[in-house]
Amino acid sequence: MQHNVLILDFGSQYTQLIARRVRELNIFCEIFPYNKIPTDLSSYKAVILGGSPFSVRADNALKVDLSVFRGKLPLLAVCYGAQYLAHFSGGQVAASNIREYGRANLTYIKENELFFENVNLNSQVWMSHSDTIKHLPTNGVKLASTKDVENAVYRIEGEDTYAIQFHPEVYHSTDGKQILENFLVKIAQVPQNFTPNAFVEDCVKDLQEKVGNDKVVLGLSGGVDSTVAAVLLHKAIGKNLYCIFVNNGLLRKNEYQSVLDQYKGMGLNVKGVDASDRFLSALAGIEEPELKRKAIGRVFIEVFDDEAHQIENVKWLAQGTIYPDVIESVSVKGPSATIKSHHNVGGLPDYMKLQIVEPLRMLFKDEVRRVGKTLGIDAELLGRHPFPGPGLSIRILGAITPEKVQILQEVDAVFITGLKEHGLYDKVWQAGAILLPVNSVGVMGDERTYEKVVALRAVESTDGMTADWVHLPYEFLMLISNEIINKVKGVNRVVYDISSKPPATIEWE
Repeated sequence: MQHNVLILDFGSQYTQLIARRVRELNIFCEIFPYNKIPTDLSSYKAVILGGSPFSVRADNALKVDLSVFRGKLPLLAVCYGAQYLAHFSGGQVAASNIREYGRANLTYIKENELFFENVNLNSQVWMSHSDTIKHLPTNGVKLASTKDVENAVYRIEGEDTYAIQFHPEVYHSTDGKQILENFLVKIAQVPQNFTPNAFVEDCVKDLQEKVGNDKVVLGLSGGVDSTVAAVLLHKAIGKNLYCIFVNNGLLRKNEYQSVLDQYKGMGLNVKGVDASDRFLSALAGIEEPELKRKAIGRVFIEVFDDEAHQIENVKWLAQGTIYPDVIESVSVKGPSATIKSHHNVGGLPDYMKLQIVEPLRMLFKDEVRRVGKTLGIDAELLGRHPFPGPGLSIRILGAITPEKVQILQEVDAVFITGLKEHGLYDKVWQAGAILLPVNSVGVMGDERTYEKVVALRAVESTDGMTADWVHLPYEFLMLISNEIINKVKGVNRVVYDISSKPPATIEWE
């Protein structure tokens, strides 16, 4: 993909949001660690330095060689980047008397600056720093201030180099997207050509060049990601794509057959493999979440290895990995902390001779859906809530047993069916139920019960990187709670999770 924007990650929790906002402008961007800058910058049209939890004044400050791109490419330095540019280029950064965190307003904007075109005075911005820029770097020109931050925005005279102490990528910065557009489109003149149609064309071409006439085996899950990946691959290589849908025993109620039925008529070559016993045996007695994920990942690969051997001369394993999976699993493109591992990220064991192909690896979830729409995939399928690769195993806290799986499948079915029947399903980004490792006392009829507790979870999000809990109507929650307790034997208490991400994750494990 040409006309890239290079985003350098210094460990900020907001780095991925910068990428999201850039993509919203139909501009392709990539995140790399601050200390692993690509050697070939010829395809890049601009560079963005992200924020960081570190201080530029500290001994352990993360340092980057600015000479590689400064003055050669348009540069936008955000927060830590702005302070870094000042501190190491003739300015002064000092500890602030007050830590400015949260909403602030621009009290001064320099007139006739393209960087602030269509941005009004008093525009709200989001600050997050304890250091402040006391003196601008050499040739620095102040562009904006807030009540407490004199040098909130500046540029370097004679360069297309700009720096801001606030975060334009978060929604709380009202004109943040406009500022990014001013920099990338009007100043850096980056073409806005990253559209779903363009992605499909480029992806199909890349797949044809990469795979050639080789055979590819793909794991279908019934979800959006693997389905879009399958249709892209089918468009590129046709009959050389072999799709396998594995029942890991941790799917939703009746999902195995319904998913197989769903793919009928799509032109895909799909084989169903029921490996329920194999997965549940591997999970027996395991309680730690990461060990569950690793066990599922191991068996997932083993099943595919078995099935792949039945396909003559298959050389590739395709997966529906998307960008948040990569970001959350391992710091492959930045020093940010690992949150959790994903069963389809991280490569294959040596004994498995298949190469990996991941058509969606650089896309966010909403981008995958737009690509799917371009490919003509059914809107109902594209609107399906995300479902974790490890399935219900990470929604059953503690050890997995067939009995627990059955209980949770029944609870989940009541909840999801209820959302659909009450017109709430499409208003929720992801929903599910969690079986807790505790029992509670209850009363049913004249008898005392001591049974399981389940938590219901429903969130709204754009791409899963951040999420807010959904304010489902109390009347609906009351009806669902009653239905679960009355219909699902073994459950006598229902609670609703009102945690947002961050600090919580969407899944409990």
